[in-house]
Amino acid sequence: MDWTPLLPGTALWALALYLPLSLPLGRFEQALADMGVKEGRQQLALVVASLALALAVGAITNLFLGWILGPGWGTSMGLIAVLAGFFLALGSRNDAN
Repeated sequence: MDWTPLLPGTALWALALYLPLSLPLGRFEQALADMGVKEGRQQLALVVASLALALAVGAITNLFLGWILGPGWGTSMGLIAVLAGFFLALGSRNDAN
């Protein structure tokens, strides 16, 4: 079974879901701090955990949408989600000019 056609959609969904999924990692960060993990390793663990979570949820989302809507739609919806997040971030900026 060839998984390469799923990679672009998975990457797009992981990018779209990275920030929303990485924001609630406060408990993990607190647990690392309580264990006495150094700051550099703590940041590395947080980045790796949030990336792994985003990739896993991105793959599941892409597979689910591809199964429900059709093979190409999972990737297309991922692109739309990334672009929507980008434009929402641009629109919500407060410029003090």
